[in-house]
Amino acid sequence: MAMAPPLFFPFQIFFLFPLIQSLFATSLPPNPLTVSVTDFGAVGDGVRYDTGAIQAAINSCPAGRRCRVTFPAPGRYLTATVFLKSGVALDVEAGAAVVGGARQEDYPEDPARWYVVVAENATEVGIGGGGVVDGQAEKFVVRKDPRKNVMVSWNKTGACLGDECRPRLIGFIGCDTVTVSNITLNQPAYWWRRCNLSKVFHSPVYNLTATNCWIRTKSSAIKLGSASWFDFKHFVFDNITIVDSHRGLGFQIRDGGNVSDIVFSNINISTRYYDPSWWGRAEPIYVTTCPRNSTSKEGSISNILFINITANSENGVFLSGSEKGLLRNLRFINVDLTYKRITNDPGGLFDYRPGCQELVKHRTAGMMMENIEGLEVKNVKMTWSNDHVNQWNNPLEFRPSTVNNISFLNFHSGLYTSRK
Repeated sequence: MAMAPPLFFPFQIFFLFPLIQSLFATSLPPNPLTVSVTDFGAVGDGVRYDTGAIQAAINSCPAGRRCRVTFPAPGRYLTATVFLKSGVALDVEAGAAVVGGARQEDYPEDPARWYVVVAENATEVGIGGGGVVDGQAEKFVVRKDPRKNVMVSWNKTGACLGDECRPRLIGFIGCDTVTVSNITLNQPAYWWRRCNLSKVFHSPVYNLTATNCWIRTKSSAIKLGSASWFDFKHFVFDNITIVDSHRGLGFQIRDGGNVSDIVFSNINISTRYYDPSWWGRAEPIYVTTCPRNSTSKEGSISNILFINITANSENGVFLSGSEKGLLRNLRFINVDLTYKRITNDPGGLFDYRPGCQELVKHRTAGMMMENIEGLEVKNVKMTWSNDHVNQWNNPLEFRPSTVNNISFLNFHSGLYTSRK
């Protein structure tokens, strides 16, 4: 996928819980041990690598006890990949930053583990503290382009395939009970700019909570899927603001795997069109499952709740299952959707990418639905600008004979007149 110009922070996320103790879900004993990376020799000058000191601090944490590894402010702690273990949370203080290295030798041989911070098969891990994790994305730009920057790819060494072989910020692989709190994730070289959970987690993930976030991105703000074949279950996203995204809340299941029991609550979204080369056509909510190609498996999405959602968008909600991968039990409660064109980028497209039907020409609908078993719409309001009324279609569009067991209660759709 395309990379945003480096001076436009591609992804920023702020979690505002003041207490790092909230990182732990209390199956481990209370009163965490606290260690500082500076006690193990970290200098935090942004020039010398602090990898050894950071890893030594993590390794010093005893098994079976909660442990907080602090990064004192001020400081920029340059590091190669560091590995978390169960019970450990990184506490990056406000005014401090963990800075990812820009050399391939800073990362493991396996590209699946190219992260600045990674935890694998761990429980009760997290990161927070009010500081920053910085991926130094500008150092990966080969040539700037207003549509799509040309980025470094480490595929020339044969380490990985494709043109997007670059490190990510944070990875939780096969982990349970993960919390990211009070942290800014900034300038990733790859993928975390989308809050793309398929690239943060590479195996089944359960019991994730993300609250009090502010996200600005040129692509999907929150997305589950795209290159995942495993399960996501019991996620909660609450009190989140999404600004100027190409897509707001997204499910993009293309290679199998199951998603269930996900809650999105108290979320404000603004989406807009960007260049068509980017996946996404300004959908505030996008829930899709379809096989990427003829060899791909069909996944499933079920028991998804959207409650107390407000969105301003240039395009409608897109709900699309597949014949063998129905969307099941979707609920929209207290949702306020406003549709208004603010850019001159082309509309009138359904975007199934990656794979599936790709881009399909179609006039905008407020909510497009196909291959769904169980849909509840309650207290939902759609308001349409009449500035481009010829571009809008009907508020609700159903693919014939593919949407069953639906309930609408207190649904309203109408035009508003823009004030000059």
